[in-house]
Amino acid sequence: MKGAIHTDEKCPVCGGTLRHDENRDGFFCADHKAKIIPDKMRVQFGRDVRRRFGGGNYRAARQFLEGLRWKTVEGTFDHRDYQAENPLGFEVLARKWLAHKQPAVSYNHFRNIRRDIDKAISTWGPLNVKAIGFGEIQDFLDSLDLSSKSKHEMRSTLHGFFTWVCRREKSIEMPDMPDIKFTLGWRNIVDIDTQSAIIEEVKRISYDINPKIWIGIKWLATYIAFRPNELRMMKESEINVSGFFVVPKPKEKIPKLIAMLPEDIELYNEHRGMPGLYFFRHIKRKGQKPGAHFGKDYLYTWWKRACDNLGVEGVDLYGGTRHSTATSLGKDFSQEEIMKAGTIHKSNKAAARYIQAEANNSIDIYRHIADRRSGGKVVPFKKTKGE
Repeated sequence: MKGAIHTDEKCPVCGGTLRHDENRDGFFCADHKAKIIPDKMRVQFGRDVRRRFGGGNYRAARQFLEGLRWKTVEGTFDHRDYQAENPLGFEVLARKWLAHKQPAVSYNHFRNIRRDIDKAISTWGPLNVKAIGFGEIQDFLDSLDLSSKSKHEMRSTLHGFFTWVCRREKSIEMPDMPDIKFTLGWRNIVDIDTQSAIIEEVKRISYDINPKIWIGIKWLATYIAFRPNELRMMKESEINVSGFFVVPKPKEKIPKLIAMLPEDIELYNEHRGMPGLYFFRHIKRKGQKPGAHFGKDYLYTWWKRACDNLGVEGVDLYGGTRHSTATSLGKDFSQEEIMKAGTIHKSNKAAARYIQAEANNSIDIYRHIADRRSGGKVVPFKKTKGE
């Protein structure tokens, strides 16, 4: 049978070699009949598995050997389960997965999944991934002091990790993942007339400071394909390229082109700068570094000031621009048309006429919202801050 138990200790009587005899369940010297249990021994199973046992624990060594033989018979033996470097340990594989993911995702996305994986490592550490199933995952998620939405995101991270592990290691089965139900919070929106009033107020209070504050909020409210962070990080060279905004590294990982309205091409040309600069950048002003891109909350700060001036409460920048516009468009366009508005995800090999057709469809939607905003009746507000 495969495998054996060995010892380097000698016979205490004659100093002869001790050999293991499974039938007599112990170690024996060739010249003596008395059974001897050495203090130190090792199980050798093929070339890849070696496990040492001390304290005269012969029974544990025998059980370990029999367990390896049984796993070989049932077809579940994997020598990596017993290697000192623990190649199938959760932490070992999790670190490899993070290294694999880092170049493929955005900085913020990677930061989030690394945070989730670090929490899991603190719980499972060296535990063999084969030992992590539905129960272990559920207990781990239940132990977290997080909202249901955050637990759902943690579950998604673990699902991505185990999917990768199962593709990499064919002998490992995908564990069942617990269901995490959650309800998204409601984001307040405004109608187009109110949105127009807020945008005009932003222009009134900020244009002399930096016109790009107003331009940024105006574009967020028009081009619903933009995420706020994509817009503020855009460089001069990525605007007005054949009448498009270019988002080279969006969350979707496929370069995104967003068709521009003619008046916004003209607006850009009025305020354009050197190609390598961020378009939404600070100008010389106390407390701000000229040329640095707008901070994450900079546009929101000005949006909030305008809302306060007009008495509009509880509407953040994202809800008041992108969400409000998309909701308003629902009256005149299908959900599919809105979802496609301006989001042209095509490689450089795509036919130019296809891109042009998609651009025309997007322009129809952007023109619609721009015309409604410029032609609509601005909602009068009874109370203005400071009056």
